[in-house]
Amino acid sequence: MENVLELTHLKKYYGQTRAVEDVSFSVKPGEVVVIIGPSGAGKSTVLRCINRMIDPTEGSILFEGTDMAQVRRERDLKAIRRRIGMIFQSFNLVYRLSVFQNVLHGRLGYMSTPSAVLGRYSEEDKEKALDILRMIGLEDMLYKKAGELSGGQKQRVGIARALMQDPALLLCDEPIASLDPSSSKIIMDQIRDMARTRNIGCIVNLHQVDVAKTYADRIVGIHQGRVVFDGPPQELTNAMIETIYDAPIEELTVGLEEAANG
Repeated sequence: MENVLELTHLKKYYGQTRAVEDVSFSVKPGEVVVIIGPSGAGKSTVLRCINRMIDPTEGSILFEGTDMAQVRRERDLKAIRRRIGMIFQSFNLVYRLSVFQNVLHGRLGYMSTPSAVLGRYSEEDKEKALDILRMIGLEDMLYKKAGELSGGQKQRVGIARALMQDPALLLCDEPIASLDPSSSKIIMDQIRDMARTRNIGCIVNLHQVDVAKTYADRIVGIHQGRVVFDGPPQELTNAMIETIYDAPIEELTVGLEEAANG
């Protein structure tokens, strides 16, 4: 299967500070790749380089045949970013707007500037937003303001907004960091199901090693800006986990059993 994304020797320096030193991995359509590593290892920097929120120092970012690292014009970046959805730890919703309006924002990259400013969404886009909200179980909250939702509900709106882009790749930066175990399980279930049913490549940054083992098709371990592990969850040993985190294994597992048991 052809890769939707290929990172090759990605580096990102801030002066003398090396945020990402050497990161290479690939993602296939429908595959969930989970990146693990301690704070400061470079996980978020990698995601921001992929969609060019920041510019890489070196390396290539091949997305659907285009090297994102070489794209210079903003209009070209905008066109490519339409196919890259993002889910944020802080949700990045417009809290004064309704759930429905926030989900429709996923189509802004496809619209002309006047239509986007005036909120002139097509009937097709509105129907699509309704279908996605039904799918994730939020159709009853259509006109509720996003600021009135729980953390788990806000993140589900973020997922719906990303789906509106028709993405080939989804970047999830600590999507469950601020959620309780029950909400975390719902979000991770939806991300995995979305990847498989819609054939979307997903990269998910996580701190929780046991969650990574549960949901990942592949795990990429980053230590001090370098990939030190890339393989299936069953090959991730406790010794390797301790190497990635520089910490004892018992400090690194926070299970989902609480959520599973209700």
